[in-house]
Amino acid sequence: MLIALASVKGSPGVTTFALALAASWPADVRRVVVECDPAGGDLAERFGLTTSPGLLSLAAAARQPVDPDVIWNHTQPLPGSIQVMPGPSGGQQARAALSTLTLPNSPLYGTAHRPAVTMFADCGRLDPGSPAEAVIRHADVLLLISGTYSDELAHLATRVHELGHTAARACLVLAGHGHSTHAVERELGIPVMARIPDDPSAAARYTGRAATGRRRTGGLIRVASVVAQALSKGSPRGPSQPVPDFVQQVPGVPAQPTAASGVRVLPPAVHNGHPQPRSSGKDIRS
Repeated sequence: MLIALASVKGSPGVTTFALALAASWPADVRRVVVECDPAGGDLAERFGLTTSPGLLSLAAAARQPVDPDVIWNHTQPLPGSIQVMPGPSGGQQARAALSTLTLPNSPLYGTAHRPAVTMFADCGRLDPGSPAEAVIRHADVLLLISGTYSDELAHLATRVHELGHTAARACLVLAGHGHSTHAVERELGIPVMARIPDDPSAAARYTGRAATGRRRTGGLIRVASVVAQALSKGSPRGPSQPVPDFVQQVPGVPAQPTAASGVRVLPPAVHNGHPQPRSSGKDIRS
């Protein structure tokens, strides 16, 4: 199974949630987080890893036909039986590697669609024309992660229709404070699969600041576990089986049409230190 994670604005915690989701995935499945961010990777710096083996070394190997299982030679372990494939920190190198690894015969796709394997592709921010869009076209599911402040939602509204049709299954995951989940669903016309809370203590585990020690079970971990349970119901699948309809499998997420464009949003008001949505006409409101 190939799960792509991406944002369209800012840094709402795509890499952190990819790691939390992989850690929450069923333990009997082989899991790998691949940094497909065209802007460059963070995993090596976060966890004191080297950039090789990683995305660059796999891209060099993939210039010749290779068996998909070769990707395991280009990963590094993290605690919790998770393998990671770090990307280079520089955007130019990352884009060069992705130009090879996003071709139709990429070993990434061959490995991801093998039984008992789940690949989490951290695609970073999806600017128009991003080479990571090729990964999304091959993914079984796209987790589109967005903050809920006005500027973030405005960018989301302009691209959610396009990305919803690029991916086989696109699911919206909100992160942090801002406009309410109900307001976002109503104004964008799409369901929200989950909302990641602001949980610095749990997030620290996946940013390299607390990679060891007692396992935390805060809101981030609970949300990652719920999403993992919902998505893993469709895994594993053989190449002859149809892609599962994840939207129908997620409780409380009905099928809804995707808005084509143009949601106006107002800045959230602040009440007692917490942002609160405010409304006018068709603007985002609580």
